[in-house]
Amino acid sequence: MFIDAPTDSITVSAPHDRPERSLLARLGKAPAANVGDVFQRMLVLDGGIRACTEATALVGTALPVHTRAGDNLAIHRALDEARPGDVLVINGQSDRTRAVIGDLIGEIMASRGVLGAIVDGAVRDVAALSAQGLAIFARAVTPAGPFKNGPGSVGSPVAVGGVVVSPGDVVVADADGVAVVPAGRAAWAAERVEEVVEHEERLRSQIIASRDATSR
Repeated sequence: MFIDAPTDSITVSAPHDRPERSLLARLGKAPAANVGDVFQRMLVLDGGIRACTEATALVGTALPVHTRAGDNLAIHRALDEARPGDVLVINGQSDRTRAVIGDLIGEIMASRGVLGAIVDGAVRDVAALSAQGLAIFARAVTPAGPFKNGPGSVGSPVAVGGVVVSPGDVVVADADGVAVVPAGRAAWAAERVEEVVEHEERLRSQIIASRDATSR
């Protein structure tokens, strides 16, 4: 860690597998809305968690973090476990009063190859986070900083925005919001979402053709 703080209050789970990059690429071609459609809209985070940075397109592997409201010690510890292509998925207990991610954590994220974060809580320094190329989704933005006391956990399932996210799940996010693909169903979802997108494109073409015919 880049901070000097005891982490005995942070529980770290065993390393987990990540989906193949080819699956991530296929899922990332689809809008988050269509990914959610594949699972009957059951694995879409609530609309209170929105994009806070200029970058809104995000597809990566979930590294779950559970932290006390307004405290980011577990997030610092999580970055020691992070791999390139990960997305921090943080249960911050929906707290809006103190930011648990800011530009300094953003610098560490970027250096580790972490693509972004989904925060059921607050963040700050959003202009700097944007400049770092990170895609950050959160429930609130506030200038108030965090504590670093713990407790927390890294790598165990967390509830974020009304959805349980497990380590290795795929996160697909865009300007509309965030959808989650369970790791064990990523290959199935990649095939199914391609069918959903093709079906919508056919409907769109029919609608446009009908409109054009009516306007003649």
